[in-house]
Amino acid sequence: MYFCKMKIRSVIIAFLALSGMVFPNNVKGEESQDSVRVLFIGNSYTHYHDLPDMIRQLALRAGVHEKMNISAVSFTPGGCTLRKHLENPELIKALKKGGWDFVVIQEQSTAPAMQTESVVRNVYPYAARLDSLARSADKNTRVIYYMTWGHKDGFRNPDNPYPLAMTYEGMQDRIKTSYLEMAYTTGAMCAPVGMAWKRVREERPYDTLYWPDRSHPSRLGTYLAANVIYATMLGRHYQTSWTADFDPELAEYIQQVAQETVFDNRGLINLHPAD
Repeated sequence: MYFCKMKIRSVIIAFLALSGMVFPNNVKGEESQDSVRVLFIGNSYTHYHDLPDMIRQLALRAGVHEKMNISAVSFTPGGCTLRKHLENPELIKALKKGGWDFVVIQEQSTAPAMQTESVVRNVYPYAARLDSLARSADKNTRVIYYMTWGHKDGFRNPDNPYPLAMTYEGMQDRIKTSYLEMAYTTGAMCAPVGMAWKRVREERPYDTLYWPDRSHPSRLGTYLAANVIYATMLGRHYQTSWTADFDPELAEYIQQVAQETVFDNRGLINLHPAD
């Protein structure tokens, strides 16, 4: 049986402390009681340019008096689908152990862009199963679906051509719908990275979000994703001085787009208010 191999890396991440937000204090070992534990389930779209570490850097510069520690664990082998993740006993063990404050789930890039019948059969059941495992172990766990983006030129499946996915616009619309359905069906939140991506493409097409393969994120694309996911986790606006060595004006623009995309679409992305 094929198992997606696991990549685990624990990092200490500082997050803005949300006023009134309660996190479970069940972190064991050397971790402090106020630590926030995040499990990332995805593939290279999460691994490229170290998305979890970008979130850490954003938070470290978000304010000296507003820091929280987080222990992040990542299962991000290249090309892995949610279905294959469920064949990984180490991931199942990690989910059943519980104690996660957030579980961030990212599907393989083309699977949510396929025909509705294919998504219903090959994506939704496995997203729901991962969600169920996470929250069955700990009712306080917040699940976030990391909405990705359309390939720069769309996707053409030689074995099963699907016209709606053959352009960036069509592929992005399918991905958006599929991720929102995952969130609605399970009661989870959706981090609308793909929606923010579309806005940046339209407003500043000269700022390259794509890696040269026209699919994966460039470092700027990962910076955008980090800001969107960070805003979704926090549930409120924030300021950070970390620019990731980009021009300050560009970094500020990316931060603004990310936060506006999240907070202008609270209902659409099922954003949960702080407890």
